[in-house]
Amino acid sequence: MLFSGLLRTVPVSLEQGLAYALVALGIVITFRVLAFPDLTVDGSFPLGAAVTARLITLDVDPLVSILVAVLMGFLAGCCTGLLNTRLRINSLLSGILMMTILYSVNLRIMGRSNIQLLTVDTFLTPLETLDMNRFIPMIVFFVLVSFAFKFLTDLFLHTEMGLAMRATGDNEQMIRTLGVNTDNMTVLGLGISNAFVALSGSLVAQDQGFADVGMGIGMIVIGLASIIIGESMVGVRTGKKGVMRLTMAALVGSVVYKFIIAVGLRMGLAPTDLKMATGVMVILALGIPALKGGKEGKLHLRGV
Repeated sequence: MLFSGLLRTVPVSLEQGLAYALVALGIVITFRVLAFPDLTVDGSFPLGAAVTARLITLDVDPLVSILVAVLMGFLAGCCTGLLNTRLRINSLLSGILMMTILYSVNLRIMGRSNIQLLTVDTFLTPLETLDMNRFIPMIVFFVLVSFAFKFLTDLFLHTEMGLAMRATGDNEQMIRTLGVNTDNMTVLGLGISNAFVALSGSLVAQDQGFADVGMGIGMIVIGLASIIIGESMVGVRTGKKGVMRLTMAALVGSVVYKFIIAVGLRMGLAPTDLKMATGVMVILALGIPALKGGKEGKLHLRGV
């Protein structure tokens, strides 16, 4: 009985894990490429959901709604970068400030705390109405989307601009001596990261059938947990293939994380304890290496 129950969680975990994979991919850009502890994602995730839900209910084309949500996420990330680079506000505080501001912005956009999308046509509606098991087309769709953005990220990070961004996170002083504007690289990286997160929020809202102002709470911890799990499974190396393995780790970790949570729920873990369990998971992953005598945890803030 337990085994059959676990099997039923596999398609759900795949769908949800791939839907949230863009969050982990976005956090990779800030935490592992730019070495920037960005908490904006807790606000940009519901921002993507809020913008999409609001526009769709106003009869705007779902694809246009998604594109606007991505643009808004990009602008939110850029604002965090500008607070840090232009106003010289601490990186951690910049993210907290923008996350706080976005809470009110999301409420303004939606006009209320949540919007349901079950009675309107979304971008995913054609897939949901196919004459087959719902999970099949949805999983295929999210596989295509997540891997498409993974490969685009890999390509970008191997361009001249991408290498400059990686160097900004790895050794900012050195890359400045070569004439690179590290402030611009930071702003651009934060914009791209939060665009990914907003896209994930947009797709998750359409997949779940609602957008809620509180759906981004703890998103940064979920993303970190996914990255840590993925890195431990895939392994991250330096060198030419380091970036590709890092982005793959984000995708794999997101799916495995959702599967672990699903198993925990099957075994009696209370839904109210999910955030606490995730936080403890991250603490153990980051703290155990230090207790063993290591200098830092697996998710060290240093560019790749």
